[in-house]
Amino acid sequence: MFVLRVAAMAAALAAACGLAPPAFGEEAGLTFFGWSDPHVQTGGNAGHLLPAVDAMNALAGTEYPARIGGKVATPAFVFGCGDITEWPTVAARDAYNEIVTKRLKIPAFDLVGNHDEGGEVPSATIKNWITARHGALSYTFDRGGVHFVAPFAPYNEALKNPAQPVAKEALDFIRADLAKTPKGTPVVVALHLCLDAITNRDEVAAAFGDANVILVLGGHYHKATVGEYRGYRFVQLPSPFSESEFTVVRMTSDRLVAVPFDFKAKKWSEDARKILDVQIIKRRTVDGAVGSRRPA
Repeated sequence: MFVLRVAAMAAALAAACGLAPPAFGEEAGLTFFGWSDPHVQTGGNAGHLLPAVDAMNALAGTEYPARIGGKVATPAFVFGCGDITEWPTVAARDAYNEIVTKRLKIPAFDLVGNHDEGGEVPSATIKNWITARHGALSYTFDRGGVHFVAPFAPYNEALKNPAQPVAKEALDFIRADLAKTPKGTPVVVALHLCLDAITNRDEVAAAFGDANVILVLGGHYHKATVGEYRGYRFVQLPSPFSESEFTVVRMTSDRLVAVPFDFKAKKWSEDARKILDVQIIKRRTVDGAVGSRRPA
C-alpha cells in the first residue's frame, strides 16, 4: 500500500511539473538519447554509426553511475543535432535514412547542420529529407510534457569561421513558438551550433523570453561538453564519427541529468566537463533565465 501511495505521489508531482507520469516501477520523467555530426560519407559509408545504434537499442535497463542512481528507462527518441552527412549526397542521405528507420529501434529526430546545406555548392537533399520526415525545416514536438523546438539556422559560409551567430530566421522561429507555448512548460531548444560556437549568445538568450527553457542542445564541435550562459544549461552532443559516445538525457520533475555513454568501451563517462547533473528549481533569475543548481 505504501509503495502504491508513493507511486501516486510521484505521478502527481510529475504531472504538476509537466513531466509524464511513470509506468509502474519506473521513475517519473523523460529519457532520450542525443548525438550529433554523424558525417555519413558521400559514397554512403555509414558503418561507423552501427556500434552506436546497436548500443542505443540495448541500453535501456543499464545501471547509471552510482552518483546518478537508477537505471536507464526506455528512451522516447534519439535526437541528432545536424551534420548528418559529410556532404549532402543522395547516397549519404539514403544510408542514414536506412539506419534511423530500420536499424535504430527508437524514434529519431534530426535537424540540418552546416555540412548538410552543401557549403559553397548548396543542396536541398537533406533539407527535403528533414521536411518530409518532420513536416518542415523548423519544427517542434512534445514528449512527456516537455516541448522541443528544433529550428533551421542557415549557416553563413561567407564568414569562413565555424563560430557563427545563430541566424535571425532561427531566432524568429524560437521567439514565435515560445510566445504561444503555455507558461511554465519545460522547453528544450536544439541547435546545430554549440555554446562555444555561438557568437550572439545574448540574442539567443533574449529569444527565450520568459519561457521555461531548461536545456539547449547543440553539436558542431563533435565532443561532449556542458556549459552555462545567463543561467541556461547547454549540452554539446558528441559525434559518433569522431568520438565513441552518445549522450543520455534524463529529466524528472526536479532533476536534469545528461551523461555520455561510451558505446565501444561500454561504460559511462567520468569526465565532469561532459556531465550535467542539476536540480530544476521553479523560479526565474533576474534576467529571465531558468534557475538551477547542482544537487548537494
